Amino acid sequence: MMGELRPEEGKNLPRVTQNVGAQLSPKGASNSQLVFPLEWFPLNKPSVGDYFHMAYNIITPFLLLKLIERSPRTLPRSMIYVSIITFIMGASIHLVGDSVNHRLIFSGYQNHLSVRENPIIKNLKPETLIDSFELLYYYDEYLGHSMWYIPFFLILFMYFSGCFTPTKAESSMPGPALPLVVPSGLYYWYLVTEGQIFILFIFTFFAMLALVLHQKRKRLFLDSNGLFLFSSFALTLLLVALWVAWLWNDPVLRKKYPGVIYVPEPWAFYTLHVSSRH
Repeated sequence: MMGELRPEEGKNLPRVTQNVGAQLSPKGASNSQLVFPLEWFPLNKPSVGDYFHMAYNIITPFLLLKLIERSPRTLPRSMIYVSIITFIMGASIHLVGDSVNHRLIFSGYQNHLSVRENPIIKNLKPETLIDSFELLYYYDEYLGHSMWYIPFFLILFMYFSGCFTPTKAESSMPGPALPLVVPSGLYYWYLVTEGQIFILFIFTFFAMLALVLHQKRKRLFLDSNGLFLFSSFALTLLLVALWVAWLWNDPVLRKKYPGVIYVPEPWAFYTLHVSSRH
């Protein structure tokens, strides 16, 4: 499945668009509600967003495998396979939790509150039902996200490690790729904030930065694909910083995210400040 390319073959392949192609986001399943409202569909059946998420769970692993195929560096197959399998499991767990969560929001669930503080949850009888909803939240937001995002960023980093060239002249992005950095950065911003994976993201970003500095000592430079991915991550970091600064003094979101790292979710902001007005 994963044919190995020689370095001279990989250099001639237009891999910049592969980075964007790998970004079919399941978070589009959430955003699809803005176009196809949940009330258009039976609540006991999958919605359009759920089908988008199912498509993501099939298409994205395939694109990641094709991305790795085009890396000029030979990467460990066993690690790639385990990462892809774990990714699919995590994204599938998230699919179920996210689908139920959207139906709860339709019924009045508020994302900016904890499970036990939600009006539609805290009065459930018997109270053991609340534990079941907290377990669902754990599978969705913690276990599912970890099994989904850790292998995703690991694969991106392994791919990035092969995006170096000894030729300084090749260390530039083609003109058509420059405008794509903005949607790519926005995609990762949404992934980091809604997925609550800032620590994983910042760790990956600094690992990429350390690798760039290390390779520079060997007179190796980022090629167009490496520049594209690194620029996307740098823009993401800027967007996250602006997002946090904007909501820094929000008392409700501060209570929802009390830890040292304060990165509010866009959907928590939406249910608190947007949907509550309608």
